[in-house]
Amino acid sequence: MKIKSATFKVSAADVDACPAWAWREFAFVGRSNVGKSSLINMLCGKANLAKVSAMPGKTQLLNFFLMNEAWSLVDLPGYGFAQVTKQRKFGFSELIKDYLEQRENLTGVFVLIDSRLPPQRIDVDFVTWLDASGVPFVLVFTKADKLALGKIQANIGLFFEAVGPWRAVPPEVIVSSSKTGSGRIGILKSIEASLQLV
Repeated sequence: MKIKSATFKVSAADVDACPAWAWREFAFVGRSNVGKSSLINMLCGKANLAKVSAMPGKTQLLNFFLMNEAWSLVDLPGYGFAQVTKQRKFGFSELIKDYLEQRENLTGVFVLIDSRLPPQRIDVDFVTWLDASGVPFVLVFTKADKLALGKIQANIGLFFEAVGPWRAVPPEVIVSSSKTGSGRIGILKSIEASLQLV
């Protein structure tokens, strides 16, 4: 799949405000500061499509992008951002949960995980919940340019051990780097395959 066009369409503060369209949606979500905005920009081939910030937790809404006039990429708020009030942190979590549970257009979720780190409890808890929800998802281990491949593979193995037995088939795993562009083809192929399953 080639990305010929990528256009920001709308932001939504709750599920009721999501766009009323028929496009199939692929959500990108991860812990704050995992490199989500950079990955989305790399995926789309546009440097400033998604706002990149030095301050974690910048994304606080559901941001919808129309890709190739054929499907939608949805940028979800980062989870686990500590530097907000408890009420707003809870609100972020509820927003993500409501979207993933209620949005009928949702076709798949790409969960971004920092490849440099051992398993983080919040990532493990989120993926365990997602696995139980029955929503199709792919694990994308980011920032691969910052660590040796052997260490990345070891961290991926530790993550799978931390999650424990999967309720269904283990998810697809993609190793990516926004800096080198690795993982881009794998993500786009995964989306393309899902779009063909009509």
